[in-house]
Amino acid sequence: MVRDEKDGVTLNGHRADDSVGHRASDIVGDRTADGDPRRWRALAIVSLAVLLGMSVWFTASAVAPVLESRWDLSSSQVAWLTTLVQLGFVAGTIVAAVLNLADVVPSRIYFSVSAVLAAAANALLTSVSGYEGALILRFFTGFFLAGVYPPAMKMMATWFRSGRGLAIGMVVGALTVGKATPYLFKLFGAAPLSAVVWGASGGAVFGGLLVAIAYREGPHRFGRASFSWGLVAEVVRHRPTRLATYGYLGHMWELYAMWTWVPAFLSASAVARADRMGVAVLPASSVDLAAFSAIAVGGLGCVWGGWMADRIGRGRFVNLAMAASGACALLVGFFFGQSFWILLPLVLVWGLFVVADSAQFSTMVTEVAPQQGVGTALTLQTSVGFLLTMVTIQGVPVLQESFGWSLAFPVLALGPILGIAAIRKLDSNLS
Repeated sequence: MVRDEKDGVTLNGHRADDSVGHRASDIVGDRTADGDPRRWRALAIVSLAVLLGMSVWFTASAVAPVLESRWDLSSSQVAWLTTLVQLGFVAGTIVAAVLNLADVVPSRIYFSVSAVLAAAANALLTSVSGYEGALILRFFTGFFLAGVYPPAMKMMATWFRSGRGLAIGMVVGALTVGKATPYLFKLFGAAPLSAVVWGASGGAVFGGLLVAIAYREGPHRFGRASFSWGLVAEVVRHRPTRLATYGYLGHMWELYAMWTWVPAFLSASAVARADRMGVAVLPASSVDLAAFSAIAVGGLGCVWGGWMADRIGRGRFVNLAMAASGACALLVGFFFGQSFWILLPLVLVWGLFVVADSAQFSTMVTEVAPQQGVGTALTLQTSVGFLLTMVTIQGVPVLQESFGWSLAFPVLALGPILGIAAIRKLDSNLS
């Protein structure tokens, strides 16, 4: 990207202002080779660190049955154990955006300190005495994770111009697998709470130390900004950045509700089928493995999505992915209570597409946002997106209790529909 003195950034020689620029569907990155072979080492370091760091996100969801039994929780209260992570993440990103932390503090330091603090907040979950204390800890876990995810995307953008979509896709793929790992830890621990919480926290500490020791910024660095109250307003006023963010909001409406509630959906479906057929219930370990797979398969989707988006254009790809995931949200309820051999393939397809486009919204922002505010733009995008997820995370169990699992998920398809409209508008505005 090249800074344009009048209108902002240019994309491969085309201005990205409100009316002139590259079509969103044609944003494919600089085809000039990046050249530095160290970029693959940096990508491996950051991807592994993100996988380990983000493993603390869904620890409470993975051990929800234990906590539900211990504190006699309702399904709505269980949902708040995840929702508070989202809320903490939003609070963390708002603080980071207002203080321009992602553009002022070196990304390596910001990431490392945040990962260790998130690990500490998560580890205390094993010793907390009650539900209210757990909610506070989940909030601070999310708050500190705000310094892990957005900086990681910026870190990769310093190493990649061509192939930036693939690189950020691999980072988000690592994030996706990381969020699924608590369900994997659960399979190997005799005491699920301790195994999941300590396994995830240990991984997050290792991830933070890995970045602190082994990572260095790449040659395509963004200029480090000085603090400015006006930087947030400048980013918000930038129309292409806003439209890319609107598309991201449609994607986020669906994503975290799917990740949070598909494990419960799969478990309830197994019980419903056993009751209907008069057969034994599927073992809990099989359901946990299915839940892990449904989330973790998105890691492959992110890598594939980055590869595809760099070739066919980000706008085209994200709209394809949103159409596919939205269709799965509409259809999956019809297979509730059916054989896992029928249900699981559909859930895996949903898990693949629901996050395959996630990195590309962020990549769009790195390409169209004002260069001096890329970190702030990414932070704002994720902040608003995660704030929106709380609506559907809390909404799905309400729908489930009122109408049953068969009708709990179709409302999630509204997000992809509106997201597709936003990206089509971005494409039109930049043509």
